[in-house]
Amino acid sequence: MSKQNFEFQAEVGKILNIVANSLYSDKEIFIREYISNASDACDKLRYEQIKNPSLMEKNEQFKITLTTDKKNNLIEISDNGIGMDKDELINSLGTIAKSGTEEFIKKMEKENKKDIEQIGKFGVGFYSGFMVAKKIIVTSKKANSNESWKWISDGKGKFEIDATKKEGRGTNITILLKDNEKDFSEKIRIENIVKKYSDHISHSVYITEKDSKDQKEEKVNQGLAIWTKDKKDIKDKEYQEFYSSIGMNYDKPWKIIHNKIEGNLNYTNLIFIPTEKPFDLLNSDKTSNLKLYIKKVFITDKLENILPKYLRFISGIIDSEDISLNISREMLQNDPNVSKIRNHLTKKIISELKKELDNSKESYINFWGNFGSVLKEGIHEDFTNKESILDISLFYSSKTKKLITLKEYIQNKSKAQKEIFYISGDNINSLINSPQMETFLKNNIEVLLFMDPVDEFWLPNIPDYKGVKFKSITKGNINIEGTAKKDNKGKKDNSTFDKLIAYMKVHYGEKVKDVKLSNRLTDSPVCFVADENEMDIHLENLLKKHKHLDKVTTKVLEINPDHEIIKFLNKLDFTKEENKKKSSEISDMLLNQAKIIEGIPLEDSKSFCNNINNLLIKNIS
Repeated sequence: MSKQNFEFQAEVGKILNIVANSLYSDKEIFIREYISNASDACDKLRYEQIKNPSLMEKNEQFKITLTTDKKNNLIEISDNGIGMDKDELINSLGTIAKSGTEEFIKKMEKENKKDIEQIGKFGVGFYSGFMVAKKIIVTSKKANSNESWKWISDGKGKFEIDATKKEGRGTNITILLKDNEKDFSEKIRIENIVKKYSDHISHSVYITEKDSKDQKEEKVNQGLAIWTKDKKDIKDKEYQEFYSSIGMNYDKPWKIIHNKIEGNLNYTNLIFIPTEKPFDLLNSDKTSNLKLYIKKVFITDKLENILPKYLRFISGIIDSEDISLNISREMLQNDPNVSKIRNHLTKKIISELKKELDNSKESYINFWGNFGSVLKEGIHEDFTNKESILDISLFYSSKTKKLITLKEYIQNKSKAQKEIFYISGDNINSLINSPQMETFLKNNIEVLLFMDPVDEFWLPNIPDYKGVKFKSITKGNINIEGTAKKDNKGKKDNSTFDKLIAYMKVHYGEKVKDVKLSNRLTDSPVCFVADENEMDIHLENLLKKHKHLDKVTTKVLEINPDHEIIKFLNKLDFTKEENKKKSSEISDMLLNQAKIIEGIPLEDSKSFCNNINNLLIKNIS
């Protein structure tokens, strides 16, 4: 068969260019990546041979071998795992399917970084070899196949595939090192790297020196699955190295949860919560980086329902004794024991987060800054655990501008206050300066500031917390009686504004749903609010922005009877000709002012600007 040449997928070409021209501070990491890939290949074959025993000889042992060749300045990594056929070589080494690739490229180009310590987060570990290689040759033979294939590339945009001959199944990677990377052809250097990063690999890792006299293979790793060890015997460094290898993470774990569950359900979990936020965290297709083992046999890392989507930032392993080894991956998705593990582990993670919140709120706030918006998806999606997630959720307070829990809010409020007041928006300052906030600030009543888009979706389905109702201060009527400061001037006679309200309703027509006197406003003349049974203003604007709504509904315009502009309008005789234009212009400007504050586009921005200019001219003439 003739040799075939291929172009790398565009994104791979860009990444290779970044990798090849970087000054990666940890170039040695490519050894760990290749050993991890070899280990995965062995695990995959071990699983497949359960269904098809002919794939392996009886009592055959898996083996990963690293061969250093100082004379020819190269290193080889070989395994006797499942191997790859022609299509798999093209798809695995010539394309990238990870959704975060484009974000990775943009970030690297934007920041002009000379190191790419985040590369492992994007599933491109194989390409890390090009940091030290002038050419990489991959020779592979798929288990139960008579064909062998060779993949060759110098990492400069192209690769070639050709048929070849290979004894035995598995994959052999030959890395021809750059002239300035000769230290990676030294046995002692590679041996130290393996012990540093891959000591836990469950398959035996051997090393041999090609140009030595005896060429004896030496076992390098201990080969003990870390999760099978007693927690008290595991050092922090071991956890860190395992976390780095299974998740291809380059930060330190923020939280380690290691448990062995025995009883009606038997499984071991070793899971990690990262310190840093992955680039693709908000991608809806992202799943948790969990590997499922059954009695230490790797089964899959594609089990989407092993944890709910809102815990997709989790890395680690689950090893169960209660799932049949002969079960297919499709049946695995619906296995009742998988569902039990999911429920138990989800509760365990939430419980551990609650402990962290109670014991070290400052540390928890750092976690919340990275993963809070994702975790809150569970309030909307997970009916069973929604209350527990609310318990560990943090929201900004209008009083302190700091993050607090709902429990703290309830403890802070007066006994007379019957509701949890909140307002939704984009940032703290804009919310604090909202007209609807004025009476709450004046009366020192705490309001929660909801700034994550996800808040808009769980709030309609969660009416209360611990029996205290949520109340948006931008919709319906607001009752702060008993919680507000007493007004020494006594109750005002608001009936004197009936004529003004009637005039405004006629003047605005269908532009507003209603005009009412406000008990929200203290400084601003007007503001918009939604009706009690309508969508919150911020949610409606959000849906309109993302084209999920054609147009926003008309709102109720509230006017401030204590404001000088409203008082002035109220004194005008609307029947007199000289007052008609003035009252019309002022009323229009007030309506447009309310729209601007809420981010609602003006129907006639030119007219609004003309009115402002006319007022300015009057003041300067």
